[in-house]
Amino acid sequence: MEILIRLLKGAAIGIAMLVPGVSGGTMAIILGVYDDMIHSVSSFFKDIKKNFVFLLNISLGGIIGVLAFSKLIEYALENFRHPTMYFFIGIVIGGIPVLYQKAVNSGNRKKQVKNWIFFVLGFVIVLIMSIYNGTIVNLANSTGVLHFIFLFIAGIVISVALILPGISTSFMLLVLGMYDITIKAINNLYVSYLAPIAIGLAFGVIATAKILENAMQKKPSQTYMLILGFVVGSIVPVFPGLPEQTYQIIISAVVFVIGFVIIRFMSKKFAD
Repeated sequence: MEILIRLLKGAAIGIAMLVPGVSGGTMAIILGVYDDMIHSVSSFFKDIKKNFVFLLNISLGGIIGVLAFSKLIEYALENFRHPTMYFFIGIVIGGIPVLYQKAVNSGNRKKQVKNWIFFVLGFVIVLIMSIYNGTIVNLANSTGVLHFIFLFIAGIVISVALILPGISTSFMLLVLGMYDITIKAINNLYVSYLAPIAIGLAFGVIATAKILENAMQKKPSQTYMLILGFVVGSIVPVFPGLPEQTYQIIISAVVFVIGFVIIRFMSKKFAD
């Protein structure tokens, strides 16, 4: 039963990674597996069997989630963009209370006002990233060594978003100009494209996991406030505006509430 729950949580994290503005790391926090994931990576060799099994369960679930829902999400964004984005925004906003509660509970209440500086910092960083989302040269369609090097480096950059809650992996792909082609590569299993990204991703996660774990242990409240700033800031660039037709506004409002309720339920039901 425990393995099944881990697979389901991994699948939810994988699905979150596909959606611009929704962070897989934030989903992991909401589902109560984030700290275990970071610790399993940073302390992998201290208990290889236990950590390997745990990471394998989460990873398999993530792969299943990505493969099972990538085409559905691509279709929904192309044909029902406003309702789909409002659903995802509902999910993002539904996760905010969890992050805020962690920030408040993990720090000195007398310093809470100062910690809002970290919130503002995270918020501004995401907005700056969205402003300059077209400045990075996209070499994803090239071939040869440059193709591999670019995708490897892109994988390292994406790993920061994967391991740091609040910054969406898909949002980072948008910043790099690689979101559409990556979704198509997943749908069509383009190994030559996905393999170097996966290698860079693994390298980046291993390199940064210990740093983030130390931040969580030594400055937990400030770290969570920074993450909260990332989350709130990510809503701004992915907000699609108001639909033109009245019925679309109603549908978008309904799916927004559904997304909010689902993530609130999941955070209370499966976080422990």
